[in-house]
Amino acid sequence: MKRSAFIIAVALAAAMFFSLPSFAAEPLRIGVSIPTADHGWTGGIVWWANQAINDWKAKDPDVTFFLVTADSATQQVDQVEDLMVKGIDGLVILAHDSAPLTPIVERVYKEGIFVVSVDRGLTKPVEHVYVAGDNPGMGRVAAEWIVEELNGKGKVVVLEGIPCVINSERVDAFNAVIEDYPGMEILDSQPAYWSTQKGLEIMENYLQKYKEIDAVWAQDDDVLKGVLQAYKESGRNDVKLFLGGAGSKDIIKKIMDGDPLVRADVTYPPSMIATGISCAVMGLRGQKLCGFYQNQIPSKIILAAELITAENAEDYYVPESIF
Repeated sequence: MKRSAFIIAVALAAAMFFSLPSFAAEPLRIGVSIPTADHGWTGGIVWWANQAINDWKAKDPDVTFFLVTADSATQQVDQVEDLMVKGIDGLVILAHDSAPLTPIVERVYKEGIFVVSVDRGLTKPVEHVYVAGDNPGMGRVAAEWIVEELNGKGKVVVLEGIPCVINSERVDAFNAVIEDYPGMEILDSQPAYWSTQKGLEIMENYLQKYKEIDAVWAQDDDVLKGVLQAYKESGRNDVKLFLGGAGSKDIIKKIMDGDPLVRADVTYPPSMIATGISCAVMGLRGQKLCGFYQNQIPSKIILAAELITAENAEDYYVPESIF
């Protein structure tokens, strides 16, 4: 899919997945609650949320959206309470932190408001639809590509994300693949908190500690940027490949440009928030998935972890995006 086709696909996302009979004229009010853009991926979340809202305003002018961003779980709880006062019919939420957000979302759910939870999830099943990336798939796809590129033999260092369920799912799946290859060795694995600066610091330590490194799995493209800076400044030339994750435009551009060290990436798309917003509108409008025999939207939608390489990188490149 070329750039123009991709943008058209985003604008008509519902048409790709849902049947679209004429919309009812009944007004809808939908709250969208997401974290503040405190790093690249959440910046992408904010950008894609605005894209989806603008697209839906054009398609269905009877929907009113209330988009709020929070820099803490406490602030997000307060904002969800304010959205309830506004009389919302639906809530799309990417929880800042699952545990403290679950009670307020449970209140929303019990009041009959249509809830779509995106990405981090909640500690109880108090949503109508859950949309997320494939975290185990992200780790598995990353490991399979590294193993293939190294022909099943090499030393790998890992930079994890924030210690949490999502991180564990990715790392456990990655490790499970590596364990199947006796010639592969994981030298070290430390949390980098999805931070460019932390990626720089940890990679500097790895380069001092290990005289031979064949591959680096940084799990996240923001972390990868710090890793690449540390490697460049070290003057070493032994690392054969670096792999991040999420599909940021900067890393995809490196792949497109033929960077010898960054030849692939694995998706964990911030556009999932746009899918969540579409699910909320379509669910409230009573639309069903095109081709499905069931009347309701699936209660769980897990987006595939897709390998991005030079052969398909252009399909995933959206230069207008923040991330």
